Amino acid sequence: MTPDAAPCPACGAPAPSGARFCEGCGAPLVGTDPAAPVPRHAAADATPISTPTARRSAVAPTPTRAPCSACGGEVGPDLYCTTCGTKAPSPRDHYREAPASWVAGVCDRGVRHTRNEDAMALFAEPAPGGRAVLVVCDGVSSATDSDRASLAAARASLEVLAPALPRGLGTAESIEAAASAVLTRAAAAANAAVIAHSDPSSENPASCTWVAAVVDGHTVRHAGIGDSRAYLLPDDGPGCRLTVDDSLAEELVEAGTPREQAENDPSAHTIVRWLGLDAPDTTPRIGAAALDGPAWVLVCSDGLWNYASEPAALRARVDATGSTDPQEVALGLVRWACEQGGRDNVTVALARVGTQWPETEAREDHG
Repeated sequence: MTPDAAPCPACGAPAPSGARFCEGCGAPLVGTDPAAPVPRHAAADATPISTPTARRSAVAPTPTRAPCSACGGEVGPDLYCTTCGTKAPSPRDHYREAPASWVAGVCDRGVRHTRNEDAMALFAEPAPGGRAVLVVCDGVSSATDSDRASLAAARASLEVLAPALPRGLGTAESIEAAASAVLTRAAAAANAAVIAHSDPSSENPASCTWVAAVVDGHTVRHAGIGDSRAYLLPDDGPGCRLTVDDSLAEELVEAGTPREQAENDPSAHTIVRWLGLDAPDTTPRIGAAALDGPAWVLVCSDGLWNYASEPAALRARVDATGSTDPQEVALGLVRWACEQGGRDNVTVALARVGTQWPETEAREDHG
């Protein structure tokens, strides 16, 4: 450990002075450096649930870890038991964020994978009906260091999207153009972060998908690269998928193959665009939709939509949780995906919108 490094309060890995997140497990490092600014999106419950909550103070807390589940021995900074050598669960295996009462997410390793290559980053204003940003990235399993790269990409793009979107000259066209420019810049920041976490000499450099949804009053803007998705699921009326996949499955659908058949094709999850050093095109697909009543904005990796691709099926799973609390719903969806086999990492991020609007404002688009 270098002289200016302090241990991560979650996993004990060295954390250079000024770092805001642990490169090993992804836990927030607020409090590690007195001069480090507090991230706008780092909520008190953003720490992975398998670790103690980091205290926000100028002095880094002493790392504490649960004893080894196999023998009760001490777990070392590398997360291996110093007595029997058993690997302890990584804080990255399952973590949650809830920046506000109306926005939350869960990122989980799933059942079959040995590590979690999904990542998410969330921001929300405290009051329901304000601004929120939901970002989900899915690291490509065949690429090196995709777990670290996906986390870096999610957080880099959140830094771009968390500030209020510009309104251009105030006209509808100008507002949309200004918002699209910011979403494009966020994708570029995410791509730069992936490249920064890549080994240029690797035959399979780090890569990931990227999807972002920005809730801004009565509008949700979205952008994506790859096959992570954003959905709008209203309480009253049919839902819709906001994003379009960059995948061979989507190309099959566009060629006339029924979606269910295309998504069950052996090549379905082969993506044709991604973020990374070898990416052919990192320009995101961008769009917007009006929010005119109570609804869920759902952003997820394919670990969820593998088992419920259509909006109606996802809405049914949301209702089956029996809750309107975003974190409880996200947990319920992740559990359900794992019960279906959990063949991939699973990430679910949700914003509950529309329930707080006065009746007279229900259909006013504030852009």
